[in-house]
Amino acid sequence: MTKASTSKRSGFSEQERAAMKERAAELKTEVGRGRGADRAAAEEADVLAKIAGMPESDRVMAERVHAIVAKAAPELSPKLYYGQPGYARKGKVVCFFRSGQQDKERYSTFGFSVQAQLDDDSGFWPTAYALVEPTEAAWQQLEKAVERAVAS
Repeated sequence: MTKASTSKRSGFSEQERAAMKERAAELKTEVGRGRGADRAAAEEADVLAKIAGMPESDRVMAERVHAIVAKAAPELSPKLYYGQPGYARKGKVVCFFRSGQQDKERYSTFGFSVQAQLDDDSGFWPTAYALVEPTEAAWQQLEKAVERAVAS
């Protein structure tokens, strides 16, 4: 067995390792920022800078996601989550955007963490959506999903 085949079977991908390093740096930065309005403003600035640095098609989608989350769930605070835009309540991420181009994936995603209130009677609900040139109807569906995720 070669070293290359061993690492593929037993280790994380390059993108996964990079995301973990970014998350560790995010947590370290959070500790140094303290609490309050200054921290919230700094975290939102980090998210907006991340969005601004995305490839154009993902940037446009991330900007739309940011606007939708701000409108549908103003109680959520923007913060970086594994190097990508996330939206948290009481410090815990509820939903997030992942740039497909930055992750070297086929499409971008919008997802929900276990903090989201998506439960329904069926016992079966989506926790992530692929985003590839969403239609207006898809954006409206995403907005409703965000509203549902934060409903008490």
